[in-house]
Amino acid sequence: MESNIILIVLLLVAVIGKANSVALGICALLFFKLLNIDKYVFPSLQANGISIGVVILIASILVPIANGTVRFSNIKGVFSSFLGIFALLISLFTTYLSGLGMQYLTIQGHSEVMPALIIGAVIAAAFLGGVPVGPMITSGIIALGLKAFHKIGM
Repeated sequence: MESNIILIVLLLVAVIGKANSVALGICALLFFKLLNIDKYVFPSLQANGISIGVVILIASILVPIANGTVRFSNIKGVFSSFLGIFALLISLFTTYLSGLGMQYLTIQGHSEVMPALIIGAVIAAAFLGGVPVGPMITSGIIALGLKAFHKIGM
């Protein structure tokens, strides 16, 4: 019962903050619990959910290549501009950090930080316009870096 209350509170926060993806995820979990299939679905979702989500995320990111929007000339441009090189380096760094974070949480089992991560993600999605998705961090850091450079005068 306690878990339902926590999920409902998080759902309310997500709905108030218009964090639709968070609200949808919470609704799915509550739906599984309502149908009493959580004991079958949750272990598989916990074990494979991040991997499945990453596959879907990567596929969506690669669509511009698959549909021909991104060509070799675009890729060549990555290495010939400051912004392209900056984006590449930040992407390498954040993807590396994501891998470390995933290993920290899943393999090393540091679940004591999970509540903070969950609450932080829900609050950021609901009230700061964030999206609880790792690769979006890259764009955010790039935007932040560009703002800093523009203030400095570069």
